[in-house]
Amino acid sequence: MTAISPAPIAPAFTNAELAAVRADFPLLGVAVNGHPLVYLDSGATSQKPRSVIDVERDYYETENAAVHRGAHTLAALATERFEDARATVARFVGARADEIVWTSNATEAINLVAYAIGNATAGRGGTAAERFRLAPGDEIVVTELEHHANLIPWQELAARTGAVLRFIPVDDAGALRMDEAARLIGPRTRILAFTHVSNVLGSVTPVGELVELAREVGALTVLDACQSAPHLSLDLAALGVDFAAFSGHKMLGPTGIGVLYGRRELLNALPPFLTGGSMITTVTMESAEYLPAPQRFEAGTQRVSQAIALATAVDYLQSVGVERIAQHEARLGARLVEGLARIPGVTVLGPAVGEHRVGLATFDVAGVHSHDVGQFLDDRGIAVRVGHHCAQPLHRRLGRVSSTRASAYLYTTDDEVDAFLAGVVAATAFFGVSA
Repeated sequence: MTAISPAPIAPAFTNAELAAVRADFPLLGVAVNGHPLVYLDSGATSQKPRSVIDVERDYYETENAAVHRGAHTLAALATERFEDARATVARFVGARADEIVWTSNATEAINLVAYAIGNATAGRGGTAAERFRLAPGDEIVVTELEHHANLIPWQELAARTGAVLRFIPVDDAGALRMDEAARLIGPRTRILAFTHVSNVLGSVTPVGELVELAREVGALTVLDACQSAPHLSLDLAALGVDFAAFSGHKMLGPTGIGVLYGRRELLNALPPFLTGGSMITTVTMESAEYLPAPQRFEAGTQRVSQAIALATAVDYLQSVGVERIAQHEARLGARLVEGLARIPGVTVLGPAVGEHRVGLATFDVAGVHSHDVGQFLDDRGIAVRVGHHCAQPLHRRLGRVSSTRASAYLYTTDDEVDAFLAGVVAATAFFGVSA
């Protein structure tokens, strides 16, 4: 295999700094199938630093109590930690604390918006919710890049309300057709939902242009930030989106915690999605009145330890430096793409070498199913994602049934990227792939 030349991006970390980061992640030291683990599946879920693991355990050992429900010391302490975590995450994404709603994951966050709009359309929420109501023939616009979590909720909302679902196509390389976006987003468009970074292609969408198109027609914007919040500096207020969703487990946090961002005035106008305890002001046997956001969307027992652990993950990312992490990943992403592009029989999906992407590369090996590629790599201790990555329409558009994805993060090394590339070369030889 030809030696891999680094992309012309300066290293963000010295070898010693990167080694120190890796030492914070216990799981990176395990062996898989007799080989040191090469973890290149952070796009699916990231590994967790020891500080995140420890803080969740410490919470249960020393502070566990129900939040917003008691006057005793532990309840007050748990509530303070819970709300401090909200403020930490809000600052991380350029939001106010009352614009952050805790959910189980980004999928629930997007469904919350879709179902709340459905409730508004059904006449719930009074006059404040009128701006969210959809009429038959109104349009919901998504893109062909979307993860199923930012597609199916809108399909369902369209089916329930009589709205029409339209999508902005991509070209043969997977780039969003902005000429089609300008044509499709029009007077009947009420919602524009789109990804910030494609989980398949690693490409960054032109958020500013899309938001401006939506603003011109008064449409709401919903941003899937699952692949941007962990990897890029994110200022949701500056981006101008109305709603955004991301997951904790992709950004060093635990599973079971997600975030919905919504502009304060919009959250307070939306009717609730889930109802029950802790989200009300007054309840009679006939009716209920609801708290302001974010509590109006946080019914029931909350994800307290997970929220605190997510805030600890945010603290960790900031201590390392989000800009440095983005620079590190950009260099590794270029290394992945350049290396894969030189292997006969391998097709890299998405932007060409040199174009902006996060540290992610998705590829197809001619004549070999992605599951076989993934299993071959796993035998060497290399963890990658295989399949359609919850993006069947995009794969269908690109003429692929499935693909293999390698995704890096702050703890990924050049040596790991090169071990992966050597593994792909060996896989093509094993399966008899030719150019």
